[in-house]
Amino acid sequence: MSRQDATDLAIRLGQRAEAFCRRYLPNGRREGRYWLVGDVRNAPGRSMFVRLVGPETGKGAAGKWSDAATGEHGDLLDVIREALGLSDFRDIAAEARSFLALPDPDPPGLRPRDRPAPSASREAARRLFSMSRPIAATLAETYLRKRGITALHDLGSLRFHPGCYYRPEGSRITQSLPAMIAAVTDLSGDLTGAHRTWLAPDGSGKASVETPRRAMGDLLGHSVRFGPSGAVMAAGEGIETVLSVRSALSLMPMIAALSAAHLAAVLFPPALRRLYVLRDRDPAGEGARDSLIARTGAAGVEAVALVPRLGDFNDDLRALGLDALREALREQLHPEDVGRFWAA
Repeated sequence: MSRQDATDLAIRLGQRAEAFCRRYLPNGRREGRYWLVGDVRNAPGRSMFVRLVGPETGKGAAGKWSDAATGEHGDLLDVIREALGLSDFRDIAAEARSFLALPDPDPPGLRPRDRPAPSASREAARRLFSMSRPIAATLAETYLRKRGITALHDLGSLRFHPGCYYRPEGSRITQSLPAMIAAVTDLSGDLTGAHRTWLAPDGSGKASVETPRRAMGDLLGHSVRFGPSGAVMAAGEGIETVLSVRSALSLMPMIAALSAAHLAAVLFPPALRRLYVLRDRDPAGEGARDSLIARTGAAGVEAVALVPRLGDFNDDLRALGLDALREALREQLHPEDVGRFWAA
């Protein structure tokens, strides 16, 4: 991609700066002509500001951002890079085009010899997952049960590590903490990344650290998978959200994309005909739903949004109970899927 092409993408993103921030920087909020957030990686706070209004180019352009705490600055392509952990500019541009609903000018089928080698973080994710063990009778199982999740069958994508390294941002001190490890895989089942949820010593919740959830490896388009893909599937953001719905619809294949931005970019299996989108009740969840529904329509896949009564489906499961969750989901399912999945 030429410098001019990158500049054009940055300008187009700037024209939709507020919608962009609501999806990729959902921990922030609008104040006047700016979007305020903690940093370019979507931490809570107010030190980074993104211009929402301004000229297309030059000083004060819409989409330009600065972080008063670190001195970092850039455009919205830099936000995509940092927020999603991408390193290959081709992946960053592809994500930008996906957000803007633009076609890929250089589709993968035209460059089979130009596929990047597995990244070091992908290899590290594979090693971490291979060193972990099944979750049965571990703190990971305790953690899920504490969140009301009872559908613990076919969880080969989840494992437990008793001493997974954790290092706070900007620190040289490393801790060893128990963690639930999730395998991120592509449509072929190849492991491309891993997600870590560090746990409290008794498994009663997440560990008391600044960022108890982190992902590593190649995530864009991939997901944590529960059950084999088929013509009907469900997709959501978080692992706990997806497993909560799976407690009620135990036979439906499901995937967890791990964030709103990644949910909007999941790749569709060839056999997929209907996708249930498990959205969260927040601006990021709404944006991911809208983007994903637009993509399913273009791919000839029917999209059906499933909406929780509270903040997310795990909130519903814990506060309202499994029977109430099942009834609420039954009312939102396609009629032919009620008997196929809900009755089971």
